[in-house]
Amino acid sequence: MIHIATVHWQTDEWIDVQLSYLKRFISPPFKIYTFLNNIPEEHYHKFDYVCDEPIADHGIKLNLLAEIISLQAREDDIIIFIDGDAFPIAPVDQFLSANLEKYPLTAVVRAENLSDRHPHPCFCATTVGFWNKLKGDWKLGYCWTDSTGALVSDTGANLLQKLEERSIEWLPLYRSRSIGKHSLWYGVYHELVYHHGAGFRPAVERVEINKGPFWLKYLWMSISKSKSLTAVLNKLWDKSLEKEIAKGNIPAHHSMYLQISREKDFFEKK
Repeated sequence: MIHIATVHWQTDEWIDVQLSYLKRFISPPFKIYTFLNNIPEEHYHKFDYVCDEPIADHGIKLNLLAEIISLQAREDDIIIFIDGDAFPIAPVDQFLSANLEKYPLTAVVRAENLSDRHPHPCFCATTVGFWNKLKGDWKLGYCWTDSTGALVSDTGANLLQKLEERSIEWLPLYRSRSIGKHSLWYGVYHELVYHHGAGFRPAVERVEINKGPFWLKYLWMSISKSKSLTAVLNKLWDKSLEKEIAKGNIPAHHSMYLQISREKDFFEKK
């Protein structure tokens, strides 16, 4: 049995798209468990389990879904964590059969995002037994240094820490190609999974903020000798830049979504 944990937040536009690809590329039997927040109740019947408690933290939601799954699953059952704006584009069963015997866990790694190296929740697969033995945790907390020298944490950080502390070898799934022109969104990983990116939040990423006019940012920050004031200026700058980037990304984001919703084999385009 395969148990799928996913989250949809504030919009229902990805539900039918995701479900159609899950049914197309995962052979039954499988069950789908989800958090639906501010989603019309007309969609609830499409899932095997629905929670709509007003929890904001993505990692906590995934952890709770894993607990629900563990209450009814066997240890050798497979659990797949997948973002609401992600879905398989190739047979998942074949991939899992070939790889979960060699590796206890496999997950997307978005190395293109300033050298991130943690398991990303847009796609992660393991067995229920291994998840519970590891005491898997999707929350933030553990930090690593990205390619700019900054300390960062993200959903899946604590999972990375647990894997590293135990020296567990797992299978990372790297970006194999892009559907659109964005360096992080619209990506295909391992020719297995498509991840749209920013499907439920403002369309801006760390990698884009890093491309901003930093000469002006550092000049502005250097005016102040106060570390606390510099931190405030830095935060204000990032928020202002985020809004401008997100606004500029909306047309391309919407255009790509329309292509996905209209063309069932959109991912075959090179």
